[in-house]
Amino acid sequence: MPDVSRRGFIRNGLFGLGGLYVTTALSGCGSDDDDSLGFGSFEHGVASGDPLADSVILWTRVTPADSGAESVRLSWEVSDSADFTTLLAQGSGEAHIARDFTVKVDVRDLNPDAHYYYRFRTAAAVSPVGKTRTLPDLTSEHLKLAVVSCSNYPAGYFHVYGELAQRDLDLVLHLGDYIYEYGPGGYASEQAAAMGRESQPANELFALDDYRARYAQYRSDADLQAVHASAPFLVVWDDHEIANDTYIGGAENHNEGEGDFNERKLAAMRAYFEWLPIRPLDAASDEDLAMPSSIYRQFEWGDLVNLLMLDTRNEARAKPLVMTDYFDAGTGAFDFEGLFGDINDPSRSLLGAQQLDWLRSAMVSSSATWQLLGQQVLMGQMYLPFAIATQQLAIPEYAELGVLAQLAARAEAGDPTLTADELAYLQANQSRLTPEVLALLQAPAVPYNLDAWDGYGAAREAVYAIAREANARLVVLAGDTHNAWASELANAEGTPVGVELATSSVSSPGLEEYLAIPASAYAQTEEGIVDMVAGLKYLNAGDRGFLLLDINRERVEAKWEFVSSIKEASYQLQSGRAQTMQVLSSNSTALT
Repeated sequence: MPDVSRRGFIRNGLFGLGGLYVTTALSGCGSDDDDSLGFGSFEHGVASGDPLADSVILWTRVTPADSGAESVRLSWEVSDSADFTTLLAQGSGEAHIARDFTVKVDVRDLNPDAHYYYRFRTAAAVSPVGKTRTLPDLTSEHLKLAVVSCSNYPAGYFHVYGELAQRDLDLVLHLGDYIYEYGPGGYASEQAAAMGRESQPANELFALDDYRARYAQYRSDADLQAVHASAPFLVVWDDHEIANDTYIGGAENHNEGEGDFNERKLAAMRAYFEWLPIRPLDAASDEDLAMPSSIYRQFEWGDLVNLLMLDTRNEARAKPLVMTDYFDAGTGAFDFEGLFGDINDPSRSLLGAQQLDWLRSAMVSSSATWQLLGQQVLMGQMYLPFAIATQQLAIPEYAELGVLAQLAARAEAGDPTLTADELAYLQANQSRLTPEVLALLQAPAVPYNLDAWDGYGAAREAVYAIAREANARLVVLAGDTHNAWASELANAEGTPVGVELATSSVSSPGLEEYLAIPASAYAQTEEGIVDMVAGLKYLNAGDRGFLLLDINRERVEAKWEFVSSIKEASYQLQSGRAQTMQVLSSNSTALT
């Protein structure tokens, strides 16, 4: 029986995952003896992540030349030049089968705000060269980063990653759904065979070897390798790294017949720490850890940006509400009071008490110009008309019936300004305004996605209260929905708090599929939804892409860019669909 206790999981699971080695940057370091190295290749590229002002994590995986090998000795080199004429740090270690032959190196005593190059070696192979950097220390005037989310291998090509690899970025933030757990023929796999992108292994992911094999497939992608080699990543997980719609103790995509969920979750987390360039947990802080899944952490870009990476999925999330649970099976009536009561129930956690306390301390103590939250799900209130949110009416039909209802109300009030054409239209369509339709039109607006912060209203208000206490210029970053959004955030009293900028997906389909929106209707649909939702300033409902942030003291400039196709092997940027908005430090709660 596996040891799945908290202490046992930490001891055997997360600490040191990826074969962590510590290398100190020393001038005049000697060369490693290649004769001591083993035989293997670097088929999954290189990566770096979690940079600090004086250190950064380097990552690679060795594919052994001997399929029966249990370890392969390798070395690494760090330089301040791409030709490695001067080595600043180097070392060697073992890529071991117990860690799926992955290796992490924590390179320390680096200079702040500096760029470095790195590579790995075996006796017969040299890895691709990776480029990384450290964070500024005391002050900084500029930061350029990309935000990505939701990369589903069988759904399409990773053109978004390939495009970002060509940009000169300081950081890449990946906000989750780095992999998907479904088997072949599952979610968004309709054209996978034609593209040569069918999921491996050929089953849904449950065991450690399953998750490892899926990461290996994703990391075989040339575009994903290229973007990892181009800049350091800051990552957090969402749900699909484990199973769809995870929460504490379960997931929508897990049932009793699929084994123990906690064992599945721990296997998924182990593979995540092995394959992602995230800093392993520190064994010295064992007693301070609330849970083995705690990966929320802080990165300070000098005094310009306080970047806080949150875990809204696996740390303390209560089971999500389900809209259908509020319909009376006998009468069809909807329990609005029950829904809103549950949404605002303070006992329904999303971050958990310990993460919330950490967030308060990190925000209140920061003097940075901007405070950024890198997290998974939409924080802005996305309330849609009840008929649309529950998919009882499509947006065009809802709009048409709304006009018709307004005409009926004007006629009943004896409005003398009604035209003959309006009266004729009303007479011809009056029968469509049944009592059921009128009830739908008059119903309160409700959240369209209870899996987002909209399903955890009290938890959201707690974060807003912290932001106001810290007097923060707050910018919330989000992924998860597969669409691009921009919102002005306000608390329950209507007091402005900050803004939210959400990225589209790398390849997963969005509203265009869920609402069956044809490309010709994207603009009309986007305009209609923006008009319906208070605080919503921008929506792209149908394209795959990324979000770029260019940050200085005066403003955060957000630019959404989109690729023309993820189903074709080649692509272009859709210049006509790109969108740029700004948040000014003088009014950090408004988008322009």
